[in-house]
Amino acid sequence: MDISKSLLEELAENLKTAKTYDDLMGKDGAIKKLIKVSLEQLLEAEMSAHLGYTPNARLPKAHGNRRNGTSVKTVSSDVGEIDLAIPRDREGEFDPVIVKKHQRRLGALQDAIISMYAKGMSTRDIQQHLEDIYSLEVSASTVSTITETVMHMVHEWQNRPLEPLYPIVFFDAIHYKVRFEGKIITKAAYTCLGVDLNGNKDLLGLWIGQAEGATFWLGILNELRTRGVQDILIACVDGLKGFPDAITTVFPHTEVQQCVIHQIRQSVRYVSSKHYKTFLRDLRTVYTAPTEAGALDALDQLENTWGTRYPLSIKSWRTNWPYLATYYRYPPELRPIMYTTNAVEALHRQFRKVTNAKTIFPTDESLLKMLFLAYRDLSKKWTRPILRWHLILAQLTIIFEQRVTKYL
Repeated sequence: MDISKSLLEELAENLKTAKTYDDLMGKDGAIKKLIKVSLEQLLEAEMSAHLGYTPNARLPKAHGNRRNGTSVKTVSSDVGEIDLAIPRDREGEFDPVIVKKHQRRLGALQDAIISMYAKGMSTRDIQQHLEDIYSLEVSASTVSTITETVMHMVHEWQNRPLEPLYPIVFFDAIHYKVRFEGKIITKAAYTCLGVDLNGNKDLLGLWIGQAEGATFWLGILNELRTRGVQDILIACVDGLKGFPDAITTVFPHTEVQQCVIHQIRQSVRYVSSKHYKTFLRDLRTVYTAPTEAGALDALDQLENTWGTRYPLSIKSWRTNWPYLATYYRYPPELRPIMYTTNAVEALHRQFRKVTNAKTIFPTDESLLKMLFLAYRDLSKKWTRPILRWHLILAQLTIIFEQRVTKYL
């Protein structure tokens, strides 16, 4: 970068003679001029590296891509707004690094605002916090504009390529109040939490829908496939009707395990409070049995004891048994992981900690932004694989053979 001597002398003189805030930080202040010139010359240097020639170089007509003037871009910074001349090329291939495409904010303040937003603070709260702590007057609309940059991050993350195989994927949804067409309705935030071949957790995506249903899940499953997922060994789901069929439509060889905890909650809804503890004690003998045959015997005994009094509770276990008993076919190390959706529900609990301050979200995008930022902070702690994963993977390799080994 080569800032002219005359300009440096002018800026130095401005700094010496500055008497007011505007002389330094105003529209034509010395600090803004220095930042503006420095950034513009860095951008020109990037363009020269991109094209392979300097601005004044003489090139043959046959040379390909060339400069194509500049466009004005206004960016915010800790010293106010700065108008930058961004160089363009004819082919539209120039992608600067110093001031990225879609970037509207310079400096640490942008990161601070996004971090506060990720912790669940509203734009008004952030505005007040900056004013109280840092004596910075930032409008709520400016804070909203800065947080809008998060959506570009969300789109890139949501469309990233995925692994071809996930041994386990947990599917679940969490519900929020969102303003929609002048009304406040309940919407579902759909989450897919995958476990890869290294035993590490990875949130495959977040989707906002009007209500949790198998049809919406079918669209998500198809999206996962277009993003590169070729196979899922085990899918762990709640008790949503039609969900197992949606999964096997897209991934026909996937084993579906319905969450036992969800089933327990559903079945005790019909049980009187005075029998609650006794019923749960007897029910425990079913899902903790060492084998499926032993579990069925325990279910028969449960029906003999409680079937007359609570037939609906027993019927729900009989109806859902094909998907409730899947875990009996797998090693003891894997069973506690797959027969509940605790892994994804733990993620949802972390989401709730961040979103509790907002009872109603103004848009789907505002909800999606906050959940994504909460996940981004939480995922920094996902540094270790699932406990005893090496033993689990060894057995999965034997059970599923080539479906696993082809990706190792």
